Amino acid sequence: MIAERATLYEGYDMAAGGSVEVAPMKDETPFAAHLGQTVLAVREEGDAATGRLALEITFSSGGVRCESWAGELRLSVC
Repeated sequence: MIAERATLYEGYDMAAGGSVEVAPMKDETPFAAHLGQTVLAVREEGDAATGRLALEITFSSGGVRCESWAGELRLSVC
């Protein structure tokens, strides 16, 4: 897998599950520093007590952590 820019697709509504909004990527996203790099490792974390999930994606230049908080996706540098 490689992080890359792609053509945007339309967002969609998942009824009670919420909705997905698709917006253009800016250099503000933690993935911007890793465009074109191969994913070296992926690690998943889950917390049964809170239901939170996290995914850490590692590139040669660093990593990105993807977490769910109160139904929102949060991205951060790790």
